[in-house]
Amino acid sequence: MASGSPDHPTTTAVHAARTIALQMLEERGRGAVLVGVARVDAALEHVLQALMAPAPSRGDGLFLPDRPLGSLGAKVALARRLRLIDAPVERALSTLRKLRNAFAHSAESASLADPAHSSRLAEVVAEARNNPLWVPLETVLAAQPASAHGPLDPALRDYILLITILVAFLETTAQQLRPYQPPVAMGFSGVIRNEPTG
Repeated sequence: MASGSPDHPTTTAVHAARTIALQMLEERGRGAVLVGVARVDAALEHVLQALMAPAPSRGDGLFLPDRPLGSLGAKVALARRLRLIDAPVERALSTLRKLRNAFAHSAESASLADPAHSSRLAEVVAEARNNPLWVPLETVLAAQPASAHGPLDPALRDYILLITILVAFLETTAQQLRPYQPPVAMGFSGVIRNEPTG
């Protein structure tokens, strides 16, 4: 399938990324960090759900906060062990989790431009800049009229681009996955061979 066709995964990611980037422009400060990481968390959950068999009942709670996959850290660890994300994406997601925690527990008005936060992001942003969508999305953001919040801070711009790329590609990955069918399963009668489906 050609890379420019409407059904190609990269084309899907491009459209999703542009939408996400423009929506993220409405957020500033702590809100931008919390909303951004929440979007990444939800996208990673979709990736994991796409690989799992449907829940036996609606809302089995596997992803609720007090359950095994209720935290972003647990989702990141599982996604990496299942090879659904690579090491640089794992580092980016772990950095975002730490950043979210710092902002959530900050009594003061935290800023992404603060050295403690900007240094956390610098390494993962450097890796994310290699994504082919970085420059086009940066151009889209630069072309937006100034908002009521004032000019877009470079640290916030980089954060928005990082979130946008992660969410767009996680969602695109989720759309391409099918529930995992292990070759064997344990039953009381012994080891059962699963027949391939599809």
